[in-house]
Amino acid sequence: MVEIPLAARLRPNSLTEVIGQSRALIQNGPLARLISGDQSGSWPSVILWGPPGSGKTTIARLIGNNEGSHFLELSAVSASVAQVRELIAKAKELKNLYDRPTVLFLDEVHRFSKSQQDSLLSAVESGIITLVAATTENPSFSVITPLISRSVVVKLEALNDADVLSIMNRALELDSGLPNATFETDALKYLAKISSGDARRALTLMEAAANGSSNSVSLESAKLAAQSTIVYDQAGDQHYDTISAFIKSVRGSDADSALHYLARMIAGGEDPRFIARRLMILASEDVGLADPHALVLAEATAGTVERIGMPEGRIPLAQLTIYLALAPKSNRAYQAINMAMAAVEAANTKPVPATLRSTGAVGYKYPHDDPRGVLSQTYRDGDEIFYQPSEHGFEAELAKRVEMIRKILPR
Repeated sequence: MVEIPLAARLRPNSLTEVIGQSRALIQNGPLARLISGDQSGSWPSVILWGPPGSGKTTIARLIGNNEGSHFLELSAVSASVAQVRELIAKAKELKNLYDRPTVLFLDEVHRFSKSQQDSLLSAVESGIITLVAATTENPSFSVITPLISRSVVVKLEALNDADVLSIMNRALELDSGLPNATFETDALKYLAKISSGDARRALTLMEAAANGSSNSVSLESAKLAAQSTIVYDQAGDQHYDTISAFIKSVRGSDADSALHYLARMIAGGEDPRFIARRLMILASEDVGLADPHALVLAEATAGTVERIGMPEGRIPLAQLTIYLALAPKSNRAYQAINMAMAAVEAANTKPVPATLRSTGAVGYKYPHDDPRGVLSQTYRDGDEIFYQPSEHGFEAELAKRVEMIRKILPR
């Protein structure tokens, strides 16, 4: 039998048990009304925006616990448009039968594509469902404007260390599932601090420390438990280390390692659009003109992920990752623009030659008049060479043309 995690066992069952978020849960505010089941007036849809472990799921489930509504739950990580439509149809049926509102809790709404979010609009506007959506991303960038305009956005703050400590002490008082009910004060303070306001993470680490100790949990035991517990923190070191390892594996042409880090990010809840953006940068910076199609494919992948969402978005991301890892590599365009920028920033800029100016130009020669399409003409006052093509992939062909052109142009 799989043991229910401590964080799930300790989830509050009433508003009075919630620690922190006093501003968001202010009396007579939209959340308090939803949690109490207040039947006066229509229920507003709500977007809960806050960091991991700040109480979004807890608040949503408290709303679902009231007797004035039906409660349905869906995760944007795995849900499809078909599932959304199925739930909306069920909500219509429940409203017709019982004339009671249906609350739909949609976790990680930022993982929904635009079309998936669009599928909610009609039901939200008509009152068939009251949407309670949770996101760790700024809704202004991750949720479509029509859905925001039909909802109240409530920002949740990361819990402070005192709140996290209170939650952990509550666990010691109420939970008999902890094998060791004694924690040194320094150990609890340490776990609260490294949890960065994430109550769920604090309780997970607390349980790991208790399971790994036969005596009172000391500061050292708490540190050991924290080191051995893998947590993918989208705003912390795991985020930066994993994306760094991912990009370096693609750059190093190790497709299997790149797929490993891609899987870790997807499993950890990383925003797929962030991954796609980083791959677009890599396609230009590290593959470059060795394979000009790489950037086109990267842009297409980013658009595809945006439209289809997750979990299907993992497939084009994997396809692009493999393609870029196996593609020939060149960073010569990246180096060339850096060198040109450095020259400009060093004030190494001279007037545009008279023959090239937009007005009053005299003596300009039209390249198409030459059968080669290139003729001897001065385009700037200077002779620095910024672009040096590699011999990799398509750029090897460009190298031959660059050599031909530079023999014609005056230096």
